[in-house]
Amino acid sequence: MLTLVVGGFLGSGKTTTIINTGKYLVDKGHKVAIIVNEIGEIGIDGDIINKFGFDTKEITNGCICCSLKMGLRSTVITLFNSYNPDVLIIEPTGIAFPNVIKREIELMDLGEGAEIAPLVTLIDGSRFKHLLKEMKHFSTRQIEDAEILAINKIDLMDNIQIPIIEESVQQLNRKAKVIRISANNSDEKFYSFMDMILPEEMLNGSPDIKIQEMKSKEMGKSSLAAANGISLVSKKEMEFIKDEQETENSIDASGVATYAAEYTIKDRTGIDRAKVIAKEIMANIKTEVMEHSPEFIGHIKMFLDSDADTVKMNVTAYFEEPQLELIETGKNENLKLKILSAISNMEKDELVRIVDTFSTDAFKRYGIEIEKLEAHHEHDHSHHH
Repeated sequence: MLTLVVGGFLGSGKTTTIINTGKYLVDKGHKVAIIVNEIGEIGIDGDIINKFGFDTKEITNGCICCSLKMGLRSTVITLFNSYNPDVLIIEPTGIAFPNVIKREIELMDLGEGAEIAPLVTLIDGSRFKHLLKEMKHFSTRQIEDAEILAINKIDLMDNIQIPIIEESVQQLNRKAKVIRISANNSDEKFYSFMDMILPEEMLNGSPDIKIQEMKSKEMGKSSLAAANGISLVSKKEMEFIKDEQETENSIDASGVATYAAEYTIKDRTGIDRAKVIAKEIMANIKTEVMEHSPEFIGHIKMFLDSDADTVKMNVTAYFEEPQLELIETGKNENLKLKILSAISNMEKDELVRIVDTFSTDAFKRYGIEIEKLEAHHEHDHSHHH
């Protein structure tokens, strides 16, 4: 089994890259498993990967390298024994230090044939200078740890900027290979990225891979995914284990406030109205966040269900317009609003207040009732000792 860890700051394009890598490997006849770890209690990226037809069980509750100290190990070993994928892809949260995870995998000593691909860190080229300015210590640490630095979103960058950014990234980490990719396009650049991270025998594909039936009960409904060649596993109820020896808790080190919230929408609503409400909530949250952190970088992701289909909105920095896209889900039974936010240089209680206030206000204005779902455990050191 080859293990591939793809790290990178919030909003650098990890999920897109992983989905495309998964598709690429499945097309070559390999069995792939993906472990996703999101901040907060609500696995939003899990939902996204689900919509691409992969079977997901969400991993939530904080950052892989602190809260999944036990969980990562047991998840990987369960996967290894019951599903035996050819490739395991791990997406740590955007505020993890990926090398901590790579080291954990090495310590598991998975035996013969267990390889670990070079550690990949994605860098959002379009936000690079802002990221360094706002999160200097943190982002340089993520860059220094990597073996391959993939500058992503080059389709959004000014051509003159690309070599300048490549050079400054290389200066931060002399030993890494620096490449440019655009995770949205599976083009030549993407294939050369695959060549760089995968051992040669994987690139040619294996002629005869039979999909194994799922032996293990605890893998739940993954047999459908096995037919796809892809399974996505997680540990939702992972208790947060605070390790006193943890040299650095990356969430604290990052200075990023995180908050995930989920609401049930009590009334039916059409897609047009859903779009209007989504834009309004996002614009208000962004404006208010900037009062507290004027040059924020991070992520606000939002999913708002309508009767049919779901509106996704996304913003990753103060200077960006929120992006809206439609995810075609067909008919939605229980309508929800999910918001995942992670903002640099901000206090958590302010972020919570802003998200909760503006989410409920917008719906009230349209006479729609919504109710907040309470999360099981908060990933928050101040309440648990």
